[in-house]
Amino acid sequence: MKPAISDKKESNQKMSVQESAPEIGEIIEASSTADINAKDLEMLGLLEKKVRWLSSWTIHNANHLRPKRDGIKVGGHQASCASMTTLMTALYFNVLRPQDRVAVKPHASPVFHAINYLFGRQTREKLESFRSFGGAQSYPSRTKDGDQVDFSTGSVGLGAAVTNFAALTQDYLRYKDMLPKDETPGRMVALVGDAELDEGNIYEALIDTWKHDIRNVWWVIDYNRQSLDGMIDAHLFRVIGRFFRAVGWNVITIKYGRKLHDAFAKPGGKSLKKWLNDVPNDIYSALTFQGGAAWRKQITSDMEGDNALASLLGDYDDDQLHDLMTNLGGHCMEAVLSAFDAVPNDKPTVFIAYTVKGYGTPLQGHKDNHAGLMNVPQMDAFKLQNKIADGQEWDVAAGLDISADELRDYIARAPFNDDAPRNKSAKHITIPEMPYARAETSSTQEVFGKILNELAKMKNSDLSDRIVTTSPDVTVSTNLGGFVNQRGLFGREELADEFKERKVPSAQKWIRSPSGQHVELGIAENNLFLNLAALGLSHSLFGERLFPIGTLYDPFIARGLDALNYACYQDARFMVVATPSGITLAPEGGAHQSISTPMIGMGQPGLTSFEPSFGDELAAIMGWSFEHMQDPDGGSIYLRLSTKPLSQPERDLSESEKTEIISGGYWLRQPGDDCKMAIAYCGAMAPEAIAAWEKLSEDHPGLGLLAVTSTDRLYNEWQDLERARLEGKVDGKMAHVENLLKPLASDARLVTVIDGHPAALAWLGGVRGHAVAPLGVNAFGQCGDSIALYDHYQIGTDAILRAAKRWD
Repeated sequence: MKPAISDKKESNQKMSVQESAPEIGEIIEASSTADINAKDLEMLGLLEKKVRWLSSWTIHNANHLRPKRDGIKVGGHQASCASMTTLMTALYFNVLRPQDRVAVKPHASPVFHAINYLFGRQTREKLESFRSFGGAQSYPSRTKDGDQVDFSTGSVGLGAAVTNFAALTQDYLRYKDMLPKDETPGRMVALVGDAELDEGNIYEALIDTWKHDIRNVWWVIDYNRQSLDGMIDAHLFRVIGRFFRAVGWNVITIKYGRKLHDAFAKPGGKSLKKWLNDVPNDIYSALTFQGGAAWRKQITSDMEGDNALASLLGDYDDDQLHDLMTNLGGHCMEAVLSAFDAVPNDKPTVFIAYTVKGYGTPLQGHKDNHAGLMNVPQMDAFKLQNKIADGQEWDVAAGLDISADELRDYIARAPFNDDAPRNKSAKHITIPEMPYARAETSSTQEVFGKILNELAKMKNSDLSDRIVTTSPDVTVSTNLGGFVNQRGLFGREELADEFKERKVPSAQKWIRSPSGQHVELGIAENNLFLNLAALGLSHSLFGERLFPIGTLYDPFIARGLDALNYACYQDARFMVVATPSGITLAPEGGAHQSISTPMIGMGQPGLTSFEPSFGDELAAIMGWSFEHMQDPDGGSIYLRLSTKPLSQPERDLSESEKTEIISGGYWLRQPGDDCKMAIAYCGAMAPEAIAAWEKLSEDHPGLGLLAVTSTDRLYNEWQDLERARLEGKVDGKMAHVENLLKPLASDARLVTVIDGHPAALAWLGGVRGHAVAPLGVNAFGQCGDSIALYDHYQIGTDAILRAAKRWD
């Protein structure tokens, strides 16, 4: 070899991605195709060509033919699409069954839309509107693209990882006999870009789901060795294989196609294979872009004096040689189908499919092709190459040597292509009254645990039987222990509690079994929200309703925020209980004290947040929440709870009072006529607000005390009405917060207090134009008792009094 290549190897800067690596698992040979029907190969080859064309044309149409009203680039990923067309054609038109569920690589969205267009599930209008308002989405979306999408993707890494938790959900339902016993379990399939494997959440998910011995998961890695900004590290393929094998996965490599295997068998073939195994990624990609003459020059130069190899190369003209050298396994239908057919069992399986980014297009191999788009002359040439006449760009069979009817007939017979909706539905579960028993003093976290414990004791309760709890190793400290004691840990196999067996005293009597209803996770908040996402889609994916409840410490919502947003974007239904919250978690110090989470709850679409102060409020909210999780227009729930013990009010809530609590707030102390001042509080600050009210009320008769149970519901209902008013759609309707503040005089002043960021309540002044003194925390917390911290951050009773009196 020439020094240009050998120097790189000797300096250990690069290792060829195509170097033989038997230690990473079985290498599927393209010649292993005895059971593959020749007609299938022919038809799938035609469909692959059509899918590549349609996906490329969809992007081109959006960028070059559709008017740009705002002048902003539309974008798309023609090269990332092209590397997936063989793999996705094989899966959707030959391998997948109706019960299989797929998370499509975000940048392959146009391929997915093209396939659904051929299935008749996507319209030409939607394709022509790709990336425009109301059109096919840039990345597959359950809520925007509709029934055809199983898992939304977009935030890379999350779509792959959620398939693991969907498999865990399927196992959970199967072991509870909630799924038909005669139905073969579906495979949860992730189509993954190799650059996605840089995402840390993937490895968190692999480890956590390995603990649960998940089954029926396939990950298909589009190993095109290019990322957004450059080339993938040459060592990655080894690390991928080793890691997946370490967590118990089958690893199947799809390296070379039939044409290359045939060439390897000829004189000079061993040298050709050695050259391919040794060539670095960047050189291989550059040659892929340059074409046949460049291949010939590089190989003969590197392998100078190898007459057999030179003779072998001489058997191919430049176009044929280019076709040969890009015949990687991920672009050979025979190799791909053989690999999918070779899966030996239901254990999780990863396919490392070698591909070319931009395969079959003018962009193939170029290092800038990720965001690159074919220009008009390039598309004209590509159009000619595909034998597409002007005006036939969207025709199903244009450019193919087959009739449209014959092609449609083949598509109709694809196992995946049945008429049933992809989204299933589940029966409505009746929600009983929450079993709340008042204690003289209690915290909302304690009440939450007691309610769940009482629900767990209920026999023959649909709600109780369908609650599944999960937590990232904080089960006990978030008061889930009682529920788990009653209902047990979920596991595929029975596992006794050795402490109980050995009669060692312990408050936790946890037995792991298939009947258990708690899924314990490691300390990874991303996994918590991905697990909640999958469990919270059980009604849609599998036709059976679950009520997932996940607990974590409130400040650590931020650690899993991307996955929480992802879960809500899919319209998953779950309850996340975040506790303890605020700087009221005083001795723990700053990193364990949450500041901005109330605004996360207010701002996160698909998630309704509450922060009650008292146990009866929480009971009413939880009862409503289980209904909301089932409502077609509902969503998920976020409860921000506290460990601070409060004196519980002696009262029996009326239905109207419960309605106000659920709507976001009520007057704990009603304002008098022409009220000039009111205090509004949230969550743990109730005692301080009540004490301040008692001291001020003598000098301020009619002083109001507003209990805010949901800043989220109050604010967002008001804003929704404000937007509707701008469009002239609301005729006299008032938001709940407007009605609450109506008794206040126009020049009344508000003091708001929360042990989080003051902005969560400060907006109340904007509803009716009242002056506001917002008290809260806008700096990191620190250690201390709550009295010291309330004094330091000026949110205690004295601070409320000072804020109120500054107007006197």
